[in-house]
Amino acid sequence: MRVRWIAAALTLALCFSLAACGHPPVSEEQEEDLTILRIGSDDYEPYSYLDETGDFTGIDVDLAREACRRLGYRPEFHQVVWENKDQELAAGNIDCLWGSFTMTGREDLYQWAGPYLYSRQMVLVQADSDIATLADLAGKRVAVQATSKPETVFLERPEPERVPKVGEVDCFSSMEEVYSAIRKSFVDAIAGHEGAMRTFMEDSPGSWRILDQSLLVSGLGVAFPKGTNESLSAQLTAVLQEMQKDGTTKAIVEKYGFDPDQFFLGRGGSS
Repeated sequence: MRVRWIAAALTLALCFSLAACGHPPVSEEQEEDLTILRIGSDDYEPYSYLDETGDFTGIDVDLAREACRRLGYRPEFHQVVWENKDQELAAGNIDCLWGSFTMTGREDLYQWAGPYLYSRQMVLVQADSDIATLADLAGKRVAVQATSKPETVFLERPEPERVPKVGEVDCFSSMEEVYSAIRKSFVDAIAGHEGAMRTFMEDSPGSWRILDQSLLVSGLGVAFPKGTNESLSAQLTAVLQEMQKDGTTKAIVEKYGFDPDQFFLGRGGSS
């Protein structure tokens, strides 16, 4: 494990060094003069969260910092209550949403940059649960984050042949509340991003199990208010594609201990 982390860190440093050849670093004085991009997300590890020192970190945070550096912006991160995200955008408190946010099915609701990664929405149960497939969720109680894609899948059932009618869908404001519900056995299953589910499992190895079938595979993007920032979103899309091609995105994903194939087209779901 230590060797993998060291290798990932060296790869990340190399990628940033190579990237800097085409995008020279700026001084602290220059950085202060850069246009601020206010980025909103909730606490959703490993994508965007606060570390033990209170600093923003995560896959999306690192991607945003590097993309902004290349574009000549200074990122400013804000934690928002996820079900209030649209109000935060409308009020101008943030410029965009960047935190494992699904483009798929929402293409007409925002001005998007991306997709920059792909993700699978997965179902997690207790290790000794009798739930083995999605079909076994029929009549069960499931916890999800409010306004997330799993909420839509379970409540609206766009693919009823794949996803059965569950007994109850409990929608919580934060993922910590979702995790608490399964820890206390208030629900039979929870659902969310695969990366988030696997991060949760690390706290108690052997206690949890992820079903093999995914609820949804979708692209993740950066959402600006619809009809705004068309030029910036196009530039950001191009930079994110550049970061994929030069290996920066891969190195950032590996830095957090994940297999990059999990986040690129061919696997992938989202909140």
